[in-house]
Amino acid sequence: MLIRKQVIGHSYHLFNFIDWICLNKTLLLAAKTACMGLFDRWFGSSSAKKENQPNIRFGRYSDSYKSPEQLDFWDKANKQFDKKEFLDSYESFFTYLGDKGEENVSFTRNGDELTFELLQGSKKITGSANTEFVKASTSVVKSDRLNVGFMRRLIEQNYAFKYAKFCLNNRDEVTMKFNSFTIDGSPYKLYYALKEMAINSDKQDDLLANEFEMLHQIDTDHTKQIPDAEKQTKYKFTQKWISETLTRIDGMDGTKYAGGVTFLLLYLIYKLDYLIQPEGFMMQSLEKCHNIYFARDNKTSEQKSIELIKELKKIQERTEEELYKELYKVKSTFGITTPSGHEQVAGAIEGELPKMDWYKDNEYPEVAISIPGYVAGYNLFNFAVLQPDREYFHMIIEILESEYFKELGIDNEYVNEKGQLDKNNIREEIHAIAKSNTKKYPKLAPNTKGLRFDSLPEFAKSFMLMVKVLDLTPAEKKA
Repeated sequence: MLIRKQVIGHSYHLFNFIDWICLNKTLLLAAKTACMGLFDRWFGSSSAKKENQPNIRFGRYSDSYKSPEQLDFWDKANKQFDKKEFLDSYESFFTYLGDKGEENVSFTRNGDELTFELLQGSKKITGSANTEFVKASTSVVKSDRLNVGFMRRLIEQNYAFKYAKFCLNNRDEVTMKFNSFTIDGSPYKLYYALKEMAINSDKQDDLLANEFEMLHQIDTDHTKQIPDAEKQTKYKFTQKWISETLTRIDGMDGTKYAGGVTFLLLYLIYKLDYLIQPEGFMMQSLEKCHNIYFARDNKTSEQKSIELIKELKKIQERTEEELYKELYKVKSTFGITTPSGHEQVAGAIEGELPKMDWYKDNEYPEVAISIPGYVAGYNLFNFAVLQPDREYFHMIIEILESEYFKELGIDNEYVNEKGQLDKNNIREEIHAIAKSNTKKYPKLAPNTKGLRFDSLPEFAKSFMLMVKVLDLTPAEKKA
């Protein structure tokens, strides 16, 4: 049976030292690769062209885009903790976690006690700290009755956690809890503990409520529903994209064109994740597809493609109502993507883009454009790429999927009503993105002379080659 009360255990200094090393490396990489300016935007382009557009977000949240001011608060928090100024340290720590404009973190100091609240998707984590203890908890789901199935699931997951644990309180609510002595609760430990709790509770509430009929979501008042028209468009294109891709694959020799089939499927998976931005079942299914393909299990591409198709058909079989439950607006504090530099982007483009040529020359345009789409989608799915790379990747996806953006009510000025590429608007937006990022990356000067507008595949290839050679050397910090 699940424990009803979280047991407080001692945290050894060796573990704190390991935590310090791990997070220090992460933060240094984030600081180097994410940005040196203010947190601009999570999604899409930052140019003025996008004003008065529907407030629709795309892709996965990342907490890597911290401003210099926020990074200063992180340094301050650690210095204060070393001086045993614990509550001052926690104030600085939660200031570091918060994103301006998001209102994802709040805290209050009252003498020797600090209370805090942070949002992660559909979950709200609350906690308190004083000079002796720091603790946090979140309600995950409400249980009508106890069930061996979900209780076993949670106990098994507890073994994988390092800081937090699933528990069952006296109101039959599944919760997650974290407790620590304050003297052991360094900002490094607190960061990892709250991240572990936030990400896992946010992921599990949808999944548990969907799988076990006796479980129900709770404490979701802070989430916001998206307009019905947006939900309808997302359901329509989910069905459309899966149907079109599977139909195209049915017309190809799976053995002869195994590589082409793989690109079509992977672009579809990452496109659904980025553009539909689902929670719960669909999100887990897309992550499962990603893990299936990249698992080192000695299966061939053809065998993996068969498994991917099975998972995609499960998504396709879901009703409108089932998908609608997974579409809502949320605020987040922690990201699940890994900070990455431009070298990762350039390497992916260099490795995959040459594979376009055969499909482009042999009249497989859908396969050809799926390759740059895959490169953009893969990087956005896995990494917190630099802000200019993120904006250019969003731009190429918006061009490749212009019909979807137009139906969402977003003015797509890249493709006209006849399906032709608008050279002037495309070049204008490329330079607008560069201009908005030159303070952080002063050497950013995209060369649009090499862009080709003969066809969508030709353009996509030339666009990605332009992105590949961007100089994203960050501006030097002033002494």
